[in-house]
Amino acid sequence: MNLTNIGTVKDILGRHGFNFSKGLGQNFLINPDICPKIAEMGNAREGYGVLEIGTGIGVLTKELALRADKVSAVEIDTRLMPVLDETLKEFDNIKIYNEDVMKADLHKIISEDFAGLRAAVCANLPYYITSPVIMLLLESHLPIDSITVMVQKEAAQRLCAKVGSRESGAITVGVNYYGTVKQLFGVSRGSFMPSPNVDSAVIRIDIDREQRLSPEEEKFFFRMVKAGFSQRRKTLANSLCSMLGIAKNDVYTSLSDLGISESVRIEALTMEQLMALTKVLMNYSK
Repeated sequence: MNLTNIGTVKDILGRHGFNFSKGLGQNFLINPDICPKIAEMGNAREGYGVLEIGTGIGVLTKELALRADKVSAVEIDTRLMPVLDETLKEFDNIKIYNEDVMKADLHKIISEDFAGLRAAVCANLPYYITSPVIMLLLESHLPIDSITVMVQKEAAQRLCAKVGSRESGAITVGVNYYGTVKQLFGVSRGSFMPSPNVDSAVIRIDIDREQRLSPEEEKFFFRMVKAGFSQRRKTLANSLCSMLGIAKNDVYTSLSDLGISESVRIEALTMEQLMALTKVLMNYSK
């Protein structure tokens, strides 16, 4: 069954009475070259179990299952369950969870389904939920080697930006705290049905399991980063004063101790400076 053939896709969806949901950001891949590349570059291979987020009609799921030992996919749309029963019926190494990934017990899924295997995540993420899903995967400290996802082109540029550059954001700091991120390849808007208004790109985050900060420090680190980037036009001192309730003089003292200008904005700080500032500022936080 060719799941990238437009006629085949329309026939399957028509027989099941399926209509695309704008609210769920559904755009199904019809470019036959894309999903094999995602699977190949996303650690879908022998000895691995792959967690997929969002199945569509199963075009990427199929490619993952052809390569990995096991595939567990989390799909929120109940309407797709009978579709997937048809499109993936030839595979016995796929398990579908009809759940919201933001509420699913991913640790349990990985530990039970991938026992004895290494694990990776692959996904074609709806644009509206890109950052929340990526940060959920990272902050959950899942036992995974990598996260390979397709995202909006502009989101990919921000995710792959250098920490300390004007292009960086809170999500940039987040992915670079937990691992190393790189863009793999671009995907044109014409690769989807229906076609979105923007181009996409596939990125991979290779996870670094080294504990860079203590759990308490890590929690404060992300509070500080989110506060700073939520008011990125303000100086960091002003942002932390208003968002975290830290006295401005205490922020100035902390910055001075680290040799950082009082007028600095958070986007200008490197990862090392952000972590060092976390350790100093925690002494003043409420």
